[in-house]
Amino acid sequence: MIFNIHPENPQKRKIQAVTEILKDGGVIIYPTDSVYGLGCDFANAEAVDRICKLRDLDPVKANLTFICKDISQVSEYTAQMNNETFRLMKRNLPGPFTFILRSNNSVPKMFKNKKRTVGVRIPENNIALQLAEELGRPLLSTSLKADEEIREYFTDPKLIEEKFGNQVDAVIDGGIGSLDPSAVVDCTGDDPLLVRSGIKKLRM
Repeated sequence: MIFNIHPENPQKRKIQAVTEILKDGGVIIYPTDSVYGLGCDFANAEAVDRICKLRDLDPVKANLTFICKDISQVSEYTAQMNNETFRLMKRNLPGPFTFILRSNNSVPKMFKNKKRTVGVRIPENNIALQLAEELGRPLLSTSLKADEEIREYFTDPKLIEEKFGNQVDAVIDGGIGSLDPSAVVDCTGDDPLLVRSGIKKLRM
């Protein structure tokens, strides 16, 4: 099933329809401000397991990310961040950045890695933000493509639907996506560390 959703002004009824799919344990493919992603309700263990099997990932070891609507929602699932980290995130979000933060006890046990960290994103994409807001909690997300894969079908939602539509419950057509990933910033140490450069430069 494919949903054509306006990237700047997402139609509320379509956002609600996709959110119901997420609440029912569905897996979706949706646009971000970087690459298209696989997403589900992060509180649904079966849906998370489906995503991990689709990408052949171990949820404890994988670089899974939470898509949040704002920094307030981020703070519900992470340990208290210092002022430097907070200001860094405020300068760059919403935007194509993944921040690695210490997790707290609100994060489901299936994500309890040894480092007790989690990646969080607030993408500059109205579709993704409104899904997180309508759901009322983060989306569990991972990129549709592996880092080394470069194919047109990862950027064109119609080709994405043709290739992956039978493996997921919904594909959102929000326009042509990018092949460039988000930048990754590790904020668990004394100073922020840029782990991976991305589609946009980090403002320090």
